[in-house]
Amino acid sequence: MEREPTRIMVAVNESTIKGYPNASISSRGAFEWTLQKIVRSNTSGFKLIFLHVQVPDEDGFDDTDSIYASPDDFKIMERKDRARGLHLLEYFVTRCHEIGVSCEAWIKQGDPKEVICHEVKRVQPDFLVVGSRGLGPFQRVFVGTVSEFCVKHAECPVLTIKRSADEAPQDPVDD
Repeated sequence: MEREPTRIMVAVNESTIKGYPNASISSRGAFEWTLQKIVRSNTSGFKLIFLHVQVPDEDGFDDTDSIYASPDDFKIMERKDRARGLHLLEYFVTRCHEIGVSCEAWIKQGDPKEVICHEVKRVQPDFLVVGSRGLGPFQRVFVGTVSEFCVKHAECPVLTIKRSADEAPQDPVDD
């Protein structure tokens, strides 16, 4: 009797470093750790489920100054955001296909903490993997952490992978 693969949801986000439209350091680290320490060579025993939550900017424009905006401008911005999210997920999906690990990936919008916990409840993975920047208590007060929230509220076991100290950018809040 063939067993169902272990379903691992991996929450991924975009890097906050300017001019760096790639997966964040924490996301890449958590993904690679999952491959090396959990999946290992048992590629058929696992299915990775990638979730990227885009945070809608208050005015709909991400890092763009605009005095006038037509409805078309907003559509263009939505397409750009969607394209950036797809580019991010493409990295993880391509990597899985290269090594033969089954996967799915999707984009949602909203508050990452809330959306991740909602998707965990809906999808019911065996566990959730999230990257962590390893911020100190002072930084956490201002930034808050998605990983801490998920540990407390997600309805499945949560594995938090801290980025290594040598991967931290100059500003530890960046990722």
